[in-house]
Amino acid sequence: MENKPDISVVVPLYNEAESLPELLAWIDRVARANDLSYETILVDDGSSDDSWAVVEQLKGRYPAVRGISFRRNYGKSAALYCGFAAAEGEVVITMDADLQDSPDEIPALRRMIVEEGYDLVSGWKKRRHDPAGKRWPSKFFNWTARRASGIKLHDFNCGLKAYRRKVVKSIEVYGEMHRFIPILARQAGFRRIGEKVVEHRARKYGYSKFGLERMVKGYLDLISVLFMSHFGRSPMYLFGSLGTLMFLLGGGTTLWVIAEKLWKQAHGLPLRAVTEQPLFYLAMLAVVLGVQLFLAGFLGEMINRNSPDRNRYLIDKTL
Repeated sequence: MENKPDISVVVPLYNEAESLPELLAWIDRVARANDLSYETILVDDGSSDDSWAVVEQLKGRYPAVRGISFRRNYGKSAALYCGFAAAEGEVVITMDADLQDSPDEIPALRRMIVEEGYDLVSGWKKRRHDPAGKRWPSKFFNWTARRASGIKLHDFNCGLKAYRRKVVKSIEVYGEMHRFIPILARQAGFRRIGEKVVEHRARKYGYSKFGLERMVKGYLDLISVLFMSHFGRSPMYLFGSLGTLMFLLGGGTTLWVIAEKLWKQAHGLPLRAVTEQPLFYLAMLAVVLGVQLFLAGFLGEMINRNSPDRNRYLIDKTL
């Protein structure tokens, strides 16, 4: 049986034809200097430039290069998912193709996985070569992700990360969830998550492919991943509880409004018709919303019960 490489370097790319030759030469130089067997998996996310032609040329120059090309642009998460599926190394390293991530960090990242026992090590670009308009929203986003997830990382979205092989084979990255791989890993039971300060280099070629809209998507994805981690297998616990609470609150308020009217009527006191009181309509709204939330939870449970992954659990060891 052929020996597996020490590391798999997964590089998602989109229109990075200029930077690829320099990046591959750098990775090869670092691997040889540290006596590491490696493979580099280049995932072309539907580039419109000559990136794939460059990948084909590099394959002839570096036998350790493997290439995957998408027919159209699907996004970074899709590229990472396919790269993870193809990776065979005992340690998997991810980095961006724009040369802002330094391959010189690879040996130290691998050492933290192999020798220090981490399941995942995330890079921290402590000193960034980005404009303030990109840095400050990123800081706020990372602060929110830290508080919401409880994972003490400074840079969730850093592309330079190292994983134990079983981690990337156990998680599913989809949509825009590449920002939250540490959260997905912890959900899968991998709790040894570390951080390393890494060098962030100024962009040498091309331009950034990400705009401010990714911040909005990031927060929506954070809500999604936190919901799935707590209620993904039991949506009734959330929607059913909220629905029952709103139904009881609205129903109780409705009964109180009606009872108050009847009491005043019986004692000859001045009163208003129930239908003239805004509180009555708010109470009825709460009842309707409560029923809808309860039904949403019930439908979620029925869908989950018929899911083929309802009993998919990650088994670590057997005897």
